Amino acid sequence: MADGTKFGPFEVYAVRLGQVGRAAKDNFLNSRDLEGVMVMDFDMWFLRRDDLVIAVDTGMSDRAGPQRGRQLDITPGDAAEALGIDPKTVTDLIITHLHYDHAGRIDEFPAAQVWLQEKEIEYALGPDMGHPSLNHFFDVDDLKIVLDRIFASSVTAVRGTATVSPGVELHLIGGHTRGLQVVRVYTERGWLVLASDALHYYANYDRRDPFPAVVDLPQMLDGYLRIATLADTADHIIPGHDPLVMQRYGSDDLPEGVVALHRAPRKL
Repeated sequence: MADGTKFGPFEVYAVRLGQVGRAAKDNFLNSRDLEGVMVMDFDMWFLRRDDLVIAVDTGMSDRAGPQRGRQLDITPGDAAEALGIDPKTVTDLIITHLHYDHAGRIDEFPAAQVWLQEKEIEYALGPDMGHPSLNHFFDVDDLKIVLDRIFASSVTAVRGTATVSPGVELHLIGGHTRGLQVVRVYTERGWLVLASDALHYYANYDRRDPFPAVVDLPQMLDGYLRIATLADTADHIIPGHDPLVMQRYGSDDLPEGVVALHRAPRKL
């Protein structure tokens, strides 16, 4: 793995695109005795160093979200503009996995090279999607856009690990899907891991109790150990859907629903 001292740090921003309430017990595989409601945030991320901007994930479409009782408050393009970023200037788009709430608006970044794990492409475009209990998490029209981008030579298929730019690494984790990847990024406070759905909530990691949407449970649990080796500390691990991210990293100098992950978290 790269030595971050040899290149400049990235700014890293999480943007909340929307929210939904879920029964707490539905967010853990084993803690079925939990009561009450937990809020789930739908986040995406932007990595910026000088003129280089990399986007991570794209929320859900106007079609796939409402079909599942969800919708976004802002689009990824709006989120970019809130940070002063022209979506057309984003050159690289990392999709952590192809579930409908992470890959719904790829075309809002028309010039971007899309980075996906090869295993995720094979999984989402292969015969496993014949099972309704698996294909429920995907939107076929989103996948058609991915296929169009493959034919346009604007998809990079990653085999395990890759460097998007010095200071931005991709690592295959799997578990939640066959090809889920996390993003390791170097910042002024060290190496962060944008875990996406390798862990939805901090509590999934702390309890070692995964979110119940799992393709390979041992692989998902091993992923927690892998993430711990990639991040400088536990405070450098960022879950994909936890509203605590907005609370821990909130700042008055940024728009509502935008936080700077390259800054140290607040103690709550």
